[in-house]
Amino acid sequence: MQPKRGSLSLLFLLSFSAIFLYSYHYHSSLHLSQHPNPNPNSFTFTIKLLTFDRIDSLRRCLLSLSAADYGTDPVHLHIFLDHFPNVSSSSPSAADAALEGSRRILRLVDGFRWTHGQKLVHYRTYNAGLQAQWLEAWWPGSDDDFAFVVEDDLELSPLYYQFLKRLILKYYYDPDNYSPDIYGASLQRPRFVAGKHGNKLHVDDETRLFLYQMVGTWGQLLFPKPWKEFRLWYDEHKAKGIKPILQGMVTTGWYKKIGERIWTPWFIKFIHSRGYYNIYTNFLHERALSTSHRDAGVNYGKTAGPDSKLLDKQSLDFNLWEMQPLADLKWYDFCFSEVHPWRVVTSYDGLGSVLGSLKKQSIILVSLYRTTEKIARNLVCRLESLGLRNFIFIGDNIQFLHDLSRRGYPVIDSDKLISSISRKLTGLEQSDTDVIKEIGVKAVVLKRSLELSYDCWMIDGNILPAINLFDELPNQSYSFSAAKDVGLVFFKSSTTSLKIWVDDFVLKVVAAAKTMLENNSVSAEDKDFLHLITRTLKDTNSARVWRFDESKIGVKIGADTKHQKFLQNEKKLVFWSREATMDSVQRDLEELDMWLIDGDLSCVSVVCHQ
Repeated sequence: MQPKRGSLSLLFLLSFSAIFLYSYHYHSSLHLSQHPNPNPNSFTFTIKLLTFDRIDSLRRCLLSLSAADYGTDPVHLHIFLDHFPNVSSSSPSAADAALEGSRRILRLVDGFRWTHGQKLVHYRTYNAGLQAQWLEAWWPGSDDDFAFVVEDDLELSPLYYQFLKRLILKYYYDPDNYSPDIYGASLQRPRFVAGKHGNKLHVDDETRLFLYQMVGTWGQLLFPKPWKEFRLWYDEHKAKGIKPILQGMVTTGWYKKIGERIWTPWFIKFIHSRGYYNIYTNFLHERALSTSHRDAGVNYGKTAGPDSKLLDKQSLDFNLWEMQPLADLKWYDFCFSEVHPWRVVTSYDGLGSVLGSLKKQSIILVSLYRTTEKIARNLVCRLESLGLRNFIFIGDNIQFLHDLSRRGYPVIDSDKLISSISRKLTGLEQSDTDVIKEIGVKAVVLKRSLELSYDCWMIDGNILPAINLFDELPNQSYSFSAAKDVGLVFFKSSTTSLKIWVDDFVLKVVAAAKTMLENNSVSAEDKDFLHLITRTLKDTNSARVWRFDESKIGVKIGADTKHQKFLQNEKKLVFWSREATMDSVQRDLEELDMWLIDGDLSCVSVVCHQ
């Protein structure tokens, strides 16, 4: 007697938490072990102070930096003083006033006594602007060289350095808590969601540290390797005239209005393409280790006042120095939606924990077999733009799958999954062809999904949905629905489907695949997973198959197709033959406004869903 669907769900939910925590921590540890072996004995810390014409702001900033606790560590101070704009065409009095303003600031920085290390003053001969000040302030001398960038209207807590030093020791030098996906740490109070219409930035009161993609310019610690990577990326894109346009971001609006006067849109576009993150603090009661007085300048037309309250020893009501393991921290994207990196399925039981993290009863299995990386990344962007979160990727390009998993997408390591299951249960051999292994692993994943009471959609990489058709369940009186020419399949979790799959159905599918592939007269279309499933179901005479109306559900592209101007509004998806050229597919998708990646193979837009 089969257990009821509700009972299966309850049993799974009871066991999910423990399984998922083990799986997540295990795969996090795999990722965190990729450490560049830096040397903490070579650690150097340099403050990069950027200033222009705000002498009172500069004095306040210098005093707060000088008052901080550096212990016995050498800490260097580099002051970058921007020159005033050319005033030669103005009156002599204007030039004299500008010269005197610069001299006053020079007298201040020359007379300022810095006892903690080297003081260097870089006085420019021209007006470089804020973007150049940031980008030219630092080129790391080694993987142990850190920069802390401070604009002159900031004020720092006396505790800031000791906190940053502990953070570096924990999340950079400790190989168990290191991730190459982290580019630094911001000391400003978190409050800004960069993605338009994104979730409100809200962190629970128990969270002290978390990861967020957005750069914070009010006291930003930069790690050396990501910054070098960014500078080289910036040079390449700037030289080729590529603009840092990332649709769906508030910062893109700033760039279109202010242009090259600001640098953050460039860095944001870079970290979006790489999938990098920043460490943030959450100290409650509007407190932070760095506060911006938001004095009038490039970013503010008039002074707005301090954005937060400085945290000091007198206001400490928690353990500032306690830092959780990196695997326990939460990760958030530009929309401030939580991201779960490194969900990698490597075993039959582990599949259940990852499926549970999708938090929907209907899951979408996306096959990336025989799919180019370009097409696959475009598909990822499409799924994201539709607000879909209940998908899991499977394929045989392990390097690409692991890149997807570090970016927060669940994936299935098919080789490890199959090796974790007895050969007697699958009929798969190490010597089997890639096509047979693909069919076998799809059958295994489907079987496990149905066992855990999940309805399962299955699509290949040559399908691109125009709308979210996956919430529209097919004819519920059928356990199996398919669109053969399209390659779209739906399996309903039911007593009937469980009865079929719990037995030896995987063995039957694999055996049918081997027989089919031995028959040279069989066409390539008849050797795919959908055909084999349909044939095996027919042979067992145990289930009815509902046929989608393919003329209504999708349209084929990648050839000399017509009427593409209105296909996106008329159809639920587009698809193409495996034999279609990459150029023809990309051309047709561009015409349909469904080509969603740029030259970096990253999404051209950030789409936030409430």
